[in-house]
Amino acid sequence: MAGTETETESEATTDADEEIPSGVVETIFTTPEGSAPMEEVGEIEAVSRQGLQGDRYMKGTGYYSGLDECEVTFIEREAITEIREEYDIDLSDGRHRRNVVTSGVSVHDLLNAEFRVGDVLFEGTRPRPPCAHVEQVAGESGVARALKNERGGICASVAEGGVLEVGDEVEALETVSDPDGLADAIRERLTGQ
Repeated sequence: MAGTETETESEATTDADEEIPSGVVETIFTTPEGSAPMEEVGEIEAVSRQGLQGDRYMKGTGYYSGLDECEVTFIEREAITEIREEYDIDLSDGRHRRNVVTSGVSVHDLLNAEFRVGDVLFEGTRPRPPCAHVEQVAGESGVARALKNERGGICASVAEGGVLEVGDEVEALETVSDPDGLADAIRERLTGQ
C-alpha cells in the first residue's frame, strides 16, 4: 500500500538511527589570548577553515599557534564530571581549555567524521591530549593527568561556517566503525595515497 512503511523498513530505520551519535552543546568557551582565562559565551561565529571568531587560534595568539593548532576543540561534559568525581578537580569553568562542551555524545566517535552542530559543519580531525600548559594555566596540580585517557577531547576543523549556539544538537553525518579504516584515512591524508 502506498505511503505505508513496512515493519522491515521501520526496523532498518531505527537500527540506522541508533548507530549515529548525537548530543547537545552544553557550553561554549573562547579566549583572545593563549594564557588568558576562557570566557563562556552563548553563541559564536565559526569561520570556515579558520575557527571561532575572536578565539586565540583563529587570531594566531594561542600558546601553540604555528605549532600544534586546532581550529575548534570539543570535550564531553561527562568527562568533566568524571574528573570532578575522581580527582576532585572542577573544570566546568573552562580551565580544560576546550571550546565546546557537549553532552550525550562521545566526541571520540566524531573523529574522522563529518558532524553538524547547529548550522556549522565540522570534521573531527584528531584527539586533543592534555599538555603541561593546560595545567599551568588552570593553576591546579593534576589537571593534565586528569584529562588523559580520552578525557582531553578532540580537535575539529570548520568545514562550513555559521553560528554555533549553546543548545545546538551535535549530529554525526558519517562514522568510522572500523579502527583500521581510521588508520588508512590518516595514512592517506599524510601520504596522499
